Amino acid sequence: MLIKAFLEEIVKRNASDLHIKVGTCPTIRVDGELEALDAPPPSLDEVEGACEQILTPRQKKEFEATSEVDFAFGVPGLARFRANFFRQRGSTAMVFRLIPFDPPRIEELNLPSVIGELALKPRGLILVTGTVGSGKSTSLAAMVRAINDSQHRNIITIEDPIEFLHRDNKSLINQREVGNDTKSFSEALRHVLRQDPDVILIGEIRDQLTMSIALTAANTGHLVLSTLHTTDAPQAVNRVISFFPPHQHEEIRFLLASSLQAIISLRLVPRSDGEGRVPATEVMIATETVKEYLIDSTKTPLLKGIIEESVTEYGMQTFDQSLLGWYNQGVITLEDAIHHASSPTALQIKAKGIQSGSDIAWTPMGAE
Repeated sequence: MLIKAFLEEIVKRNASDLHIKVGTCPTIRVDGELEALDAPPPSLDEVEGACEQILTPRQKKEFEATSEVDFAFGVPGLARFRANFFRQRGSTAMVFRLIPFDPPRIEELNLPSVIGELALKPRGLILVTGTVGSGKSTSLAAMVRAINDSQHRNIITIEDPIEFLHRDNKSLINQREVGNDTKSFSEALRHVLRQDPDVILIGEIRDQLTMSIALTAANTGHLVLSTLHTTDAPQAVNRVISFFPPHQHEEIRFLLASSLQAIISLRLVPRSDGEGRVPATEVMIATETVKEYLIDSTKTPLLKGIIEESVTEYGMQTFDQSLLGWYNQGVITLEDAIHHASSPTALQIKAKGIQSGSDIAWTPMGAE
């Protein structure tokens, strides 16, 4: 089985993922949809042979012990790939995700320009949220590139695994991979403040200790970038607080309000011309009003309304405002806009041009 040929097909077709399992044709994901390749299903021996060729001794040991392993690797002249090998029904299955060699620019990802401004903030916490495959890691890489291209800063990343490779430009960048360069996120973060960072990127916040250190670092003069698996900004706020026991919730709300810069949430939507996908982007910036709503648990559920009303003044927007902007530009279909909307009925009404006086905030918004 020629894995390299399948990886070349990912790059050629601009696919995001490659799936390989015993007895099933290799399958790629293009613009969110799965497509089987014109290739015979691999046998058990072929898949196990590919494992032997690809995995390092340390990775083989981990795979044998846990039945799953995450890692990233590069194919010279082609691209980098993030891979996950796992066991299913007693055999090995593989998933490869394409990672371009060069980190993208924010404008290349069709993200709102305010995200570029947020990336250059001197301090605070910026969370990028979304489901798996929504573009969180790619967006973080674009923000790091924006810093690297314009500011002299010491950037330390802690990732599992390292995906995009950053070359020093104006900034000094040290990338640490869990398993190779450090034992764990929490272990790396215990020492990171002694490494003179200006910017700390945490690939994913998974536990209370990591969140606690991230909040502390953001509150003591560092810019902290990280991701959470939540669908929107209000849910991200609740997720941050849920890491901690109830008796600490009030304290954490104050700490979050004092350290948060922004929460950026992503959903990828197919383009109407069939040429890829665009990000529907929700942006919540920590204004004084937002901070007040973070501190007061009875007001936190009302954050959506503050985001919706702050388009013109602060550059915030909800998912539905972002979707309506893409639809009005003809980039996505109304069907897809409604499918990905937080409030499908309200979006459909506004798409028909029916507005009340309270809907004026929707008028100036649009994708950048």
